[in-house]
Amino acid sequence: MNKLLMVLVALQLGGCATARTLDAAQPGAPVVYAGTRLDMYAIQGGCCAMDRFGAEAPSYPHVDLPASALLDTLLLPLSVLTVLGVGFNATGGL
Repeated sequence: MNKLLMVLVALQLGGCATARTLDAAQPGAPVVYAGTRLDMYAIQGGCCAMDRFGAEAPSYPHVDLPASALLDTLLLPLSVLTVLGVGFNATGGL
């Protein structure tokens, strides 16, 4: 059981689809549930993930799908605000 968990963690460190799509910031790319959509695109045999999402699909999309769906759900409010054009001007420090 511990070995399986270690393998799953190692695969996730290889690149979560949600994190990849957040880093891509390609104009016209999907924003809402982007990581989950990228995984589904890869599972269905999509050929051009870089052109459509601005990011490469993970090597093991079936393994990445549950984590991406969870993270996309947690980030859903921010994704919706981004689609609506609401910007954040956050600054740090004193």
